[in-house]
Amino acid sequence: MNEAIVIALPSLIHRIGRERVTQAQTLAVEFGCGLKRVRRSRNWQLTGGAVDVQSFTLTLKQCQPAMAPYLIAKLEAGLLLHADKLEPLPVKLVRLIRETPGITLGELMEQTKCTIIEARQARFDADS
Repeated sequence: MNEAIVIALPSLIHRIGRERVTQAQTLAVEFGCGLKRVRRSRNWQLTGGAVDVQSFTLTLKQCQPAMAPYLIAKLEAGLLLHADKLEPLPVKLVRLIRETPGITLGELMEQTKCTIIEARQARFDADS
């Protein structure tokens, strides 16, 4: 469930300053994420598991909201693109079945990389 994601942060130092980037880097490491420059450009990126990035964003928002509104906004926008990676597999399966009632178990397994048992359980949960 904790699939790796990458969120682009263009011109991060120019927007929030070096000290804040350093603080954000140390905080990101605590959550198992990496905040690094993209090669030798001025662009940065945050990499990590989807759940880890979400936890990092929530902590940044709660503990240091004034630190970097730009960074928080970019991370939230990036997480919206990866919302499917944040929901648990059983919930995702039931949602897919409800959205497309005619989906076969094979298609469900192919889309979500789940087992036949998980797909059948989700079908049962969606019907009841």
